[in-house]
Amino acid sequence: MLSFILRRVFQSLLVLLVVGLVAFAMFRFVGDPIDTMLGQERTMQDIERLREQLGLNKPFFVQYWDFLVRAVQGDLGISYRQGRPVAEIIAERLPATLELAMISGALALIFGIGLGIFTAIRREGVTANFIMTVSLIGVSLPTFLIGVLLIYGFGVGLDIRIPFTDTMINTGGMPTFGRGDTVDLGWWTTGFATWDGVQSIILPAITLGLYQMTLIMRLVRAEMLEVLRADYIRFARARGLGDRAINFRHALKNTMVPVITVTGLQLGSIIAFAIITETVFQWPGVGLLFINAIQFVDIPVMAAYLMLISVMFVAINLIVDLLYVFIDPRLRVS
Repeated sequence: MLSFILRRVFQSLLVLLVVGLVAFAMFRFVGDPIDTMLGQERTMQDIERLREQLGLNKPFFVQYWDFLVRAVQGDLGISYRQGRPVAEIIAERLPATLELAMISGALALIFGIGLGIFTAIRREGVTANFIMTVSLIGVSLPTFLIGVLLIYGFGVGLDIRIPFTDTMINTGGMPTFGRGDTVDLGWWTTGFATWDGVQSIILPAITLGLYQMTLIMRLVRAEMLEVLRADYIRFARARGLGDRAINFRHALKNTMVPVITVTGLQLGSIIAFAIITETVFQWPGVGLLFINAIQFVDIPVMAAYLMLISVMFVAINLIVDLLYVFIDPRLRVS
């Protein structure tokens, strides 16, 4: 087991180095940060002096090596735009993104697995067919459009008349901009401690988690239907086991091995693809920070963000590999 973990950690470090190298190479085509940092009255002496201060006159691989050495020491550089340490800026923005990802991931897992099991067990029912039909919305519509529709429906609001009365109900009133009121705990800023913060996270969390939820639901349903057709399930029914024992003790456990793979990747993508949701709702997280960094060619911020996302993806994949061993005993032998 120890050798398995060490091998996975070595592979993860190798992946991080490659991802960092590719990302660092891509930044050379984003633009020249000197153009955004100096005014129109700049001189060649000013440009050369600033290039030397920022280390942009060094060869590409030397710049990348310097970035890695500083990153290992916790120094992610200085933001070209704000003039502050990048680690400090990300530490301010990261709680917002992690809270949004945590709520979105929880919604996707709870409702995705629950509805997937329900639609597999009750596959001939009207409710299950209705759920599968509605789930096409989450799979088909892009994230930004879902966010805009939620803003229009529950932020701006729709006037709905109650049948057989003259009473009108407006569906709006939900916060659609920013994070709301937050509480500073010193090492963490949270919106869960205020009612305005809780309301503000509802629509972004639904927007970010809806696609993941429908994907997990359809995957769980497909895998569980396949397992329920297996011979050992028929044998369990012939022995007289009840539906609850068959569905949850035998079928569900064997369903979860392929589901964990996709679920782990989707939870990682929640953090990576939070950029779109944070832009639509102006959520003050690292995704919105990355978008602003691209506009101002803030290379240290972009590099730190991509490395952070890479670390999260690699860590999630490592956890998924370890969960395989605990869920499927056959893998322990191999």
